[in-house]
Amino acid sequence: MSRSRTTDKNPTTDKNPIPSVWAREQRRADQPALSREAIVREAIAMLDADGIEALSMRKLGARLNAGATSLYRHVATKDELMELAVDEVAAEIHVPSAGGPDWRAAVTEAAGSFRTTALRHPWLTLVLGQAGLAYLGPNYMSFSERLAALFTAAGFPEPSRAIDAVFSYVIGMSTTEAAWLTTVARAGETESEFVARLLPTARQVSAGYDHLAAAEATTAAQAVDPARLRDDKFAYGLEVVLDGLALRLPK
Repeated sequence: MSRSRTTDKNPTTDKNPIPSVWAREQRRADQPALSREAIVREAIAMLDADGIEALSMRKLGARLNAGATSLYRHVATKDELMELAVDEVAAEIHVPSAGGPDWRAAVTEAAGSFRTTALRHPWLTLVLGQAGLAYLGPNYMSFSERLAALFTAAGFPEPSRAIDAVFSYVIGMSTTEAAWLTTVARAGETESEFVARLLPTARQVSAGYDHLAAAEATTAAQAVDPARLRDDKFAYGLEVVLDGLALRLPK
């Protein structure tokens, strides 16, 4: 994570300050053992373990053996903390170099990396649209820049729209999967065990709906490996999106 220049300037005295951690300078710390980096790492650990609802500045301070007042010297609000957390995990997303021979393979790799990161941090997709101006963070900006370079090199006349099409799908699917896996984790079972216990109820409630019952029967037949089923669903949808985008490329 990049470090901004330190200052004693109080952002609350600015006229109409932009509500983002990336729009103000970092204050000088009076507690050297407590850094912004340490605060963000612990916040991510709490988010991964217990979700957004469990995170508060008070609980985070207790985990770090510091008062909430000390935290506010580094992070002004919980919204700023979420911006920093989003940017930190954005560094985990891999985007292949632009200009390779197969743009579809490269986009598939980037989409898969985003999905893997989102499932590792189930809160990520839930806060992307809520975490202030998270897209201004250095890691997220780097991710976006590499995507733009990839789609531009592939020849898309409007690369930003192509990116939106792909990642609207990826974020939507990842959000659904993350919610599902969170439900499974709270049940204290493996995914296969949870699905096996759920199937009788699913069959019963879909019995009066011909098309849904047929789909449920197919899902039940594949439920011995639910993780692979999720992988296959994600890959199928992504291929459909890429097929459509390929038609937009200049001949």
